[in-house]
Amino acid sequence: MASDNMKMRAQLKGDAASVGYTEVKVLMSHPMETGRKKDDFDRLIPAHFVQLVTATLNGKIVLEAQWGTGISKNPYLTFRLTGAKIGDTIAVTWHDNLGETATQNIIVT
Repeated sequence: MASDNMKMRAQLKGDAASVGYTEVKVLMSHPMETGRKKDDFDRLIPAHFVQLVTATLNGKIVLEAQWGTGISKNPYLTFRLTGAKIGDTIAVTWHDNLGETATQNIIVT
């Protein structure tokens, strides 16, 4: 799946004198089907959901989350991390139960 299925923002909060953090916001476009819903013809829609989300800061894993069918369609994820600087690269990758994957990179601003 193309990386245009995600929109990201990573902003450094706080100034150089204080201990700041980076707030990362990610909007993923994904159907997140549970496998229990039926279509208009009363057939079950197969399960299709994100199973694993990984975030890295300059290649080092900073977040890893296992998801299931309880996550809504087009998930929105926000997390904070410390230790990032302006210009660092944050990458978020998801993998779903059908083997699809998407990755998006963003520079901390």
